[in-house]
Amino acid sequence: MGITAFTEQDFDVFQIEGLEQRMEQLKSTVRPKLEALGKYFSPVLSVMTGEEMYYHVVKHARRTVNPPKDTWVAFASNKRGYKMLPHFQIGLSHDHLFILTAVINECPQKAAIGKKLEKKIDPILENIPGHYIWSDDHTKPDATRTDHMNKHDLEDLFRRMQMIKKSEMLCGRHIPRDEAAKMGPDELVKTIEDVFVHVLPIYKMA
Repeated sequence: MGITAFTEQDFDVFQIEGLEQRMEQLKSTVRPKLEALGKYFSPVLSVMTGEEMYYHVVKHARRTVNPPKDTWVAFASNKRGYKMLPHFQIGLSHDHLFILTAVINECPQKAAIGKKLEKKIDPILENIPGHYIWSDDHTKPDATRTDHMNKHDLEDLFRRMQMIKKSEMLCGRHIPRDEAAKMGPDELVKTIEDVFVHVLPIYKMA
């Protein structure tokens, strides 16, 4: 399988001061793990979605001053990029592992997708577990658990996708670093697969 689990040291990378120093550590420790997850889950997601899925490990290439606060591998049906499409993500920041499906502001169909999702709120609420999270901005760590939301909150999220250029939609799991760091490779893979199964209907609607 070639997958290595995440460790406390991987999460600590985001505490390193300075762009160059942090990027050096990210490249040597975290990025190979994301590459391995990309290789493993591309065919898995291709089967699940019914379309060829490609993985993209974020390079943070445009950064010149600020070191990245998180990093991830994304999966989309386009070989050249993922931001313009609904996609899946596996990544980490200093305090949690995230496994998500996302529609971000670079997606030209975002408003139309928001409209579709707004019509499917009941099945979405029925199928998404209470401990899964929702967010409207991939640049911020804040997220709201499904069991802290009601129908109107989701309606609001999907309407903002239609009306506000910067508004986004992310749904999945945030796993605290201490829990994620205790997972072995098999448990990590099983956890990621489980999240992808649960968020797949949202990806397909999108």
